[in-house]
Amino acid sequence: MSEKDYTEIKRLLASNDPEEIHQGLVQVRNIFPEVDREEARELVELVSALFYVDLLDHPDQVYVIDEAVSLVADFGEFVVPILLKNLDAGDMKAQLTIGHAMGRVGEAAIDPLLEAYCGDQDECRIFILYALGKIQSPEVIKAFDHALEAAESANDELRDTAVRALGNFVEHIPPEDLIEEDKQRLLDVIQENLAHTSAGVRSKAIRTYGKLARYGHLTADEKIKCRETCELILGADGQYDWDRAYIVRKEAQTALDCLDNDC
Repeated sequence: MSEKDYTEIKRLLASNDPEEIHQGLVQVRNIFPEVDREEARELVELVSALFYVDLLDHPDQVYVIDEAVSLVADFGEFVVPILLKNLDAGDMKAQLTIGHAMGRVGEAAIDPLLEAYCGDQDECRIFILYALGKIQSPEVIKAFDHALEAAESANDELRDTAVRALGNFVEHIPPEDLIEEDKQRLLDVIQENLAHTSAGVRSKAIRTYGKLARYGHLTADEKIKCRETCELILGADGQYDWDRAYIVRKEAQTALDCLDNDC
């Protein structure tokens, strides 16, 4: 990569004009198969700087930020350590976008993410679990134990993210690969979180319960219990003691609709 190429890419990516940013991303995509490791790192850092753009202030840049996420992910496992370093920056919008990018890297990101998870504090673990929940591979089963533990954390944000990640995991883990002990642990975690004071946590818990049914993880008897739980949340069990939070009832209704359609 010549100094001229680098300078031009840097100029385009620093622009506020979405079309110029797009041109810069195209140039990066065209050049990155030919660059060495150090040059690739420089390009990733240039592109990932776009993750800090506030889309509320720049809604016209939504499509180029998504393009930037895909481009960074196309660098593969190589980008994971670079992105993990940026999780410490404390910028939530960037952290969420980094999570999306690592999720798009896919299966190759799982082991590096788990290695980082074991050495990090709760704040970074939240976004690592968020990223793992975006990976569409049965290999996410490697993260199952960590997510189960986090779903009982005293940190409500970590707990919320973990319960959501578990729901995403069961979409991609074949029922025959989820051992009975782990499934029962997950069912216990769901019941515990259905009693949580946070409506957000409760909604994730009932959503995950519904996904267990939808993706073939529940027996006939377990589906009956899931139905009873949904009806209790909705106040449709004759006791009229429904969950006061609409978001929780909405997720319960979605799960109940799935059960009614014999999912």
